[in-house]
Amino acid sequence: MTELCWGFDWGDDTLPPKTRSMLNLTMIAALNRMTEWELRFKGAIKNGCTPEELRAVLHVISIHCGIPAGVECFRIANRVFAELEERVA
Repeated sequence: MTELCWGFDWGDDTLPPKTRSMLNLTMIAALNRMTEWELRFKGAIKNGCTPEELRAVLHVISIHCGIPAGVECFRIANRVFAELEERVA
């Protein structure tokens, strides 16, 4: 499983890591796996996703996965962004 996920999937250069991160966020939100979503959200930031891009992804999640999923993702995102700001300050 690890080789499939991290070797084949993430090792394929067809999609940039940033794009792959955004896709993962939407799929994991649709599956309502919020603990995993938070980990992937942090990974998306490390992969170069900007706050504006992540906000757009959150809007897509809210529209296509449902408002409850979107609200929970926004809560997590806001907490992660606040933690990052505290580290910088």
